[in-house]
Amino acid sequence: MDRYESIALINKSVVTDKGRKLGDVADLQFEERSGEVLNIILKSPTDNSQRLGLEKTKDGFLVPFMAVKAIGDYIVVSEDDIV
Repeated sequence: MDRYESIALINKSVVTDKGRKLGDVADLQFEERSGEVLNIILKSPTDNSQRLGLEKTKDGFLVPFMAVKAIGDYIVVSEDDIV
């Protein structure tokens, strides 16, 4: 996967590989020591976020970054990897 600056991902729409919109990127959650991206934090989550059982925190719904399959005009995640 290509490298991106984190700011370039903010506000991008997150959709599943089955075409379900989950919401937009509000922020990213990192592992402090390694700098590894752990989760995408969604803003404006859709009903699909709840239906798929995404973890919800005080900051918003979390999408595991390991589920990301592609980044372009929007971020595509694998439904199989988030449920």
